[in-house]
Amino acid sequence: MSAPTAAARAFRGSHTADRSPEELREIVSHAGAELELAPAEDIIEWAAATFGEKFCVTSSMGDAVLAHLAAKVAPGLDVVFLDTGYHFAETIGTRDAVEATMDVNLVTIAPDITVAEQDAIHGKDLWKTDPDACCAIRKVKPLADSLAGYDAWATGLRRAETHNRVIAPVIGWDAKKGKVKVSPIARWSDEDVERYISENGVLVNPLVYDGYPSIGCWPCTARVAPGEDPRSGRWAGQNKTECGIHT
Repeated sequence: MSAPTAAARAFRGSHTADRSPEELREIVSHAGAELELAPAEDIIEWAAATFGEKFCVTSSMGDAVLAHLAAKVAPGLDVVFLDTGYHFAETIGTRDAVEATMDVNLVTIAPDITVAEQDAIHGKDLWKTDPDACCAIRKVKPLADSLAGYDAWATGLRRAETHNRVIAPVIGWDAKKGKVKVSPIARWSDEDVERYISENGVLVNPLVYDGYPSIGCWPCTARVAPGEDPRSGRWAGQNKTECGIHT
Protein backbone atom coordinates (compact mmCIF):
# COMPACT_ATOMS: atom_id res chain seq x y z
CA MET A 1 0.00 0.00 0.00
CA SER A 2 1.37 3.41 -0.92
CA ALA A 3 2.16 5.99 1.73
CA PRO A 4 -0.80 8.21 2.66
CA THR A 5 -0.95 11.67 1.16
CA ALA A 6 -0.77 14.82 3.25
CA ALA A 7 -4.54 15.11 2.93
CA ALA A 8 -4.98 11.55 4.17
CA ARG A 9 -2.76 12.19 7.17
CA ALA A 10 -4.69 15.36 7.94
CA PHE A 11 -7.99 13.53 7.48
CA ARG A 12 -7.46 10.76 9.99
CA GLY A 13 -9.23 11.79 13.18
CA SER A 14 -9.68 15.32 11.88
CA HIS A 15 -12.47 17.57 13.08
CA THR A 16 -13.87 20.59 11.33
CA ALA A 17 -15.85 23.39 12.86
CA ASP A 18 -19.58 23.43 12.27
CA ARG A 19 -20.36 25.33 9.08
CA SER A 20 -23.61 27.03 8.15
CA PRO A 21 -25.32 26.33 4.82
CA GLU A 22 -24.16 29.76 3.67
CA GLU A 23 -20.55 28.89 4.45
CA LEU A 24 -20.86 25.56 2.64
CA ARG A 25 -22.37 27.22 -0.43
CA GLU A 26 -19.50 29.69 -0.40
CA ILE A 27 -17.04 26.81 -0.50
CA VAL A 28 -18.88 25.40 -3.51
CA SER A 29 -18.81 28.73 -5.34
CA HIS A 30 -15.03 28.96 -4.98
CA ALA A 31 -14.06 25.31 -5.46
CA GLY A 32 -16.46 24.30 -8.23
CA ALA A 33 -14.69 26.04 -11.10
CA GLU A 34 -11.23 25.35 -9.68
CA LEU A 35 -11.75 21.59 -9.53
CA GLU A 36 -13.91 21.10 -12.63
CA LEU A 37 -11.00 19.68 -14.64
CA ALA A 38 -9.05 18.16 -11.75
CA PRO A 39 -8.26 14.43 -11.53
CA ALA A 40 -10.64 12.40 -9.38
CA GLU A 41 -7.90 11.77 -6.81
CA ASP A 42 -7.35 15.51 -6.37
CA ILE A 43 -11.07 16.13 -5.93
CA ILE A 44 -11.36 13.53 -3.17
CA GLU A 45 -8.15 14.79 -1.59
CA TRP A 46 -9.55 18.33 -1.53
CA ALA A 47 -12.84 17.16 0.01
CA ALA A 48 -11.10 15.08 2.69
CA ALA A 49 -8.83 17.99 3.60
CA THR A 50 -11.68 20.52 3.57
CA PHE A 51 -14.36 18.59 5.44
CA GLY A 52 -12.41 15.99 7.46
CA GLU A 53 -14.65 13.49 9.22
CA LYS A 54 -17.70 15.36 7.89
CA PHE A 55 -17.04 14.00 4.41
CA CYS A 56 -18.09 10.56 3.21
CA VAL A 57 -18.33 8.54 0.02
CA THR A 58 -21.53 6.74 -0.96
CA SER A 59 -21.51 3.59 -3.06
CA SER A 60 -24.23 1.37 -4.53
CA MET A 61 -21.59 -1.34 -5.08
CA GLY A 62 -22.03 -1.68 -8.82
CA ASP A 63 -18.27 -1.49 -8.67
CA ALA A 64 -15.70 -0.35 -6.12
CA VAL A 65 -14.10 2.45 -8.15
CA LEU A 66 -15.09 5.26 -5.78
CA ALA A 67 -14.20 3.22 -2.69
CA HIS A 68 -10.82 2.37 -4.24
CA LEU A 69 -10.12 6.05 -4.97
CA ALA A 70 -11.07 6.95 -1.39
CA ALA A 71 -8.87 4.23 0.12
CA LYS A 72 -5.95 5.39 -1.98
CA VAL A 73 -6.27 9.11 -1.21
CA ALA A 74 -7.83 9.20 2.26
CA PRO A 75 -7.54 5.83 4.01
CA GLY A 76 -10.16 5.33 6.71
CA LEU A 77 -12.77 7.45 4.97
CA ASP A 78 -16.41 6.51 5.59
CA VAL A 79 -17.97 4.65 2.67
CA VAL A 80 -21.75 4.59 3.11
CA PHE A 81 -23.77 1.73 1.63
CA LEU A 82 -27.56 1.74 1.67
CA ASP A 83 -29.02 -1.75 2.20
CA THR A 84 -32.57 -1.42 0.93
CA GLY A 85 -33.52 -4.99 1.79
CA TYR A 86 -34.00 -5.67 -1.91
CA HIS A 87 -30.40 -6.00 -3.07
CA PHE A 88 -29.06 -8.82 -5.21
CA ALA A 89 -26.84 -11.25 -3.30
CA GLU A 90 -23.99 -10.22 -5.61
CA THR A 91 -24.30 -6.60 -4.47
CA ILE A 92 -24.10 -7.56 -0.79
CA GLY A 93 -21.11 -9.75 -1.66
CA THR A 94 -19.36 -6.83 -3.36
CA ARG A 95 -19.96 -4.68 -0.28
CA ASP A 96 -18.50 -7.38 1.96
CA ALA A 97 -15.45 -7.72 -0.30
CA VAL A 98 -14.85 -3.95 -0.21
CA GLU A 99 -15.03 -3.97 3.58
CA ALA A 100 -12.62 -6.91 3.80
CA THR A 101 -10.01 -5.70 1.31
CA MET A 102 -9.96 -1.87 1.33
CA ASP A 103 -8.78 0.65 3.89
CA VAL A 104 -12.15 2.35 4.31
CA ASN A 105 -14.74 2.50 7.08
CA LEU A 106 -17.72 0.71 5.56
CA VAL A 107 -20.98 2.06 7.01
CA THR A 108 -24.13 0.10 6.15
CA ILE A 109 -27.43 1.89 6.67
CA ALA A 110 -30.98 0.60 6.37
CA PRO A 111 -34.52 1.98 6.15
CA ASP A 112 -36.55 2.54 9.31
CA ILE A 113 -38.80 -0.42 8.49
CA THR A 114 -38.09 -3.87 7.10
CA VAL A 115 -39.54 -5.13 3.84
CA ALA A 116 -42.02 -7.26 5.82
CA GLU A 117 -43.13 -4.24 7.85
CA GLN A 118 -43.49 -2.19 4.68
CA ASP A 119 -45.65 -4.91 3.13
CA ALA A 120 -47.86 -4.93 6.22
CA ILE A 121 -48.28 -1.15 6.22
CA HIS A 122 -48.45 -0.33 2.52
CA GLY A 123 -49.44 -3.63 0.92
CA LYS A 124 -47.26 -6.28 -0.68
CA ASP A 125 -44.75 -5.25 -3.35
CA LEU A 126 -44.92 -1.48 -2.99
CA TRP A 127 -42.12 -1.37 -5.55
CA LYS A 128 -44.70 -2.49 -8.12
CA THR A 129 -47.78 -0.51 -7.01
CA ASP A 130 -46.00 2.76 -6.14
CA PRO A 131 -42.28 2.65 -6.98
CA ASP A 132 -41.72 6.30 -6.06
CA ALA A 133 -43.08 5.67 -2.56
CA CYS A 134 -40.93 2.55 -2.22
CA CYS A 135 -37.79 4.47 -3.22
CA ALA A 136 -38.70 7.27 -0.81
CA ILE A 137 -38.99 4.84 2.10
CA ARG A 138 -36.10 2.51 1.28
CA LYS A 139 -33.61 4.92 -0.34
CA VAL A 140 -34.25 8.64 -0.17
CA LYS A 141 -35.15 9.03 3.52
CA PRO A 142 -32.56 6.63 5.00
CA LEU A 143 -29.76 8.21 2.97
CA ALA A 144 -30.83 11.73 3.96
CA ASP A 145 -30.95 10.64 7.60
CA SER A 146 -27.51 9.01 7.41
CA LEU A 147 -25.95 12.12 5.87
CA ALA A 148 -27.14 14.34 8.72
CA GLY A 149 -23.73 14.26 10.39
CA TYR A 150 -21.78 15.13 7.24
CA ASP A 151 -21.20 18.42 5.44
CA ALA A 152 -20.25 16.82 2.12
CA TRP A 153 -20.79 13.53 0.33
CA ALA A 154 -19.24 11.99 -2.75
CA THR A 155 -21.23 10.11 -5.37
CA GLY A 156 -20.33 8.04 -8.40
CA LEU A 157 -22.50 10.11 -10.74
CA ARG A 158 -21.15 10.37 -14.26
CA ARG A 159 -22.41 12.64 -17.02
CA ALA A 160 -21.99 9.84 -19.56
CA GLU A 161 -24.60 7.64 -17.87
CA THR A 162 -27.78 9.46 -18.88
CA HIS A 163 -28.84 12.72 -20.49
CA ASN A 164 -30.36 13.75 -17.14
CA ARG A 165 -26.88 13.76 -15.60
CA VAL A 166 -25.04 15.70 -18.28
CA ILE A 167 -24.85 18.83 -16.14
CA ALA A 168 -23.86 17.11 -12.88
CA PRO A 169 -21.17 19.41 -11.44
CA VAL A 170 -17.96 18.05 -9.97
CA ILE A 171 -18.54 20.20 -6.88
CA GLY A 172 -22.16 21.24 -6.38
CA TRP A 173 -24.71 22.24 -3.79
CA ASP A 174 -27.45 19.77 -2.88
CA ALA A 175 -30.18 22.15 -1.72
CA LYS A 176 -32.53 19.38 -0.59
CA LYS A 177 -29.99 17.85 1.75
CA GLY A 178 -28.14 21.08 2.58
CA LYS A 179 -24.84 19.36 1.72
CA VAL A 180 -21.93 19.83 -0.64
CA LYS A 181 -22.24 17.16 -3.33
CA VAL A 182 -18.98 15.92 -4.78
CA SER A 183 -18.88 13.90 -8.02
CA PRO A 184 -15.19 13.02 -8.50
CA ILE A 185 -15.73 10.91 -11.64
CA ALA A 186 -18.46 13.08 -13.22
CA ARG A 187 -16.32 13.65 -16.34
CA TRP A 188 -15.28 10.01 -16.76
CA SER A 189 -16.42 8.12 -19.84
CA ASP A 190 -17.29 4.42 -19.80
CA GLU A 191 -13.81 3.80 -21.20
CA ASP A 192 -12.22 5.77 -18.36
CA VAL A 193 -14.03 3.59 -15.82
CA GLU A 194 -13.04 0.38 -17.58
CA ARG A 195 -9.42 1.53 -17.79
CA TYR A 196 -9.24 2.38 -14.09
CA ILE A 197 -10.78 -0.97 -13.14
CA SER A 198 -8.34 -2.86 -15.37
CA GLU A 199 -5.22 -0.95 -14.32
CA ASN A 200 -5.99 -1.15 -10.60
CA GLY A 201 -7.68 -4.54 -10.31
CA VAL A 202 -10.79 -2.95 -8.84
CA LEU A 203 -13.65 -5.09 -7.58
CA VAL A 204 -16.71 -5.16 -9.85
CA ASN A 205 -20.15 -6.53 -9.05
CA PRO A 206 -20.40 -9.83 -11.02
CA LEU A 207 -23.81 -8.77 -12.34
CA VAL A 208 -22.10 -6.15 -14.52
CA TYR A 209 -20.72 -9.01 -16.62
CA ASP A 210 -24.13 -10.70 -16.74
CA GLY A 211 -26.01 -7.97 -18.58
CA TYR A 212 -26.65 -5.55 -15.71
CA PRO A 213 -24.59 -2.39 -16.37
CA SER A 214 -26.67 -0.41 -13.85
CA ILE A 215 -27.65 -2.25 -10.68
CA GLY A 216 -30.32 -1.34 -8.18
CA CYS A 217 -32.89 -3.36 -6.23
CA TRP A 218 -33.57 -6.76 -7.79
CA PRO A 219 -37.33 -6.25 -8.40
CA CYS A 220 -36.67 -3.07 -10.38
CA THR A 221 -33.53 -4.05 -12.31
CA ALA A 222 -33.52 -5.96 -15.58
CA ARG A 223 -30.83 -7.08 -17.99
CA VAL A 224 -29.92 -4.65 -20.77
CA ALA A 225 -29.38 -5.70 -24.37
CA PRO A 226 -26.04 -4.79 -25.98
CA GLY A 227 -26.11 -1.23 -27.33
CA GLU A 228 -29.04 -0.10 -25.18
CA ASP A 229 -28.86 2.75 -22.66
CA PRO A 230 -27.06 1.26 -19.62
CA ARG A 231 -29.82 2.54 -17.33
CA SER A 232 -32.69 1.25 -19.46
CA GLY A 233 -32.89 -1.80 -17.22
CA ARG A 234 -33.84 0.33 -14.22
CA TRP A 235 -37.62 0.50 -13.66
CA ALA A 236 -38.07 -0.91 -17.18
CA GLY A 237 -41.54 -0.30 -18.58
CA GLN A 238 -42.27 2.49 -16.11
CA ASN A 239 -42.09 6.26 -16.46
CA LYS A 240 -39.23 6.41 -13.95
CA THR A 241 -35.50 6.86 -14.41
CA GLU A 242 -34.21 7.95 -10.98
CA CYS A 243 -34.88 6.83 -7.41
CA GLY A 244 -34.97 10.40 -6.10
CA ILE A 245 -31.60 10.51 -4.38
CA HIS A 246 -30.09 12.68 -7.11
CA THR A 247 -33.15 14.78 -7.97
